[in-house]
Amino acid sequence: MFVQMKKFTVTEGNAHHLVEKFSQKGIIDEQPGIIDITVMVKKVRRGNEEVILQIRWESEQDWKNWEKSEAHIAGHKASRGKSKPEFILETEGSLYHVETIKTPAIEAK
Repeated sequence: MFVQMKKFTVTEGNAHHLVEKFSQKGIIDEQPGIIDITVMVKKVRRGNEEVILQIRWESEQDWKNWEKSEAHIAGHKASRGKSKPEFILETEGSLYHVETIKTPAIEAK
């Protein structure tokens, strides 16, 4: 399994914009090898918020195929020259190979 993570730092009260955006159906949902997309918001009392986007792929090659796909490239071309929303302060991306997944045993009662 291969995981793509993106962390967005956004101004207070604006995490919901990214949650809505990444929760909508998109062309990536039909990409071969995609497992799922998880959107998480860091619990904060006040101040800037963090939104984590986790995309799980069957393999690194599946992710590469998406990155090189016409649909993905077209999406980036359409955004070229447009400024990012003002509420997004910072974006950081990381890629991971999943080495192991532990599933706890649950005893039947």
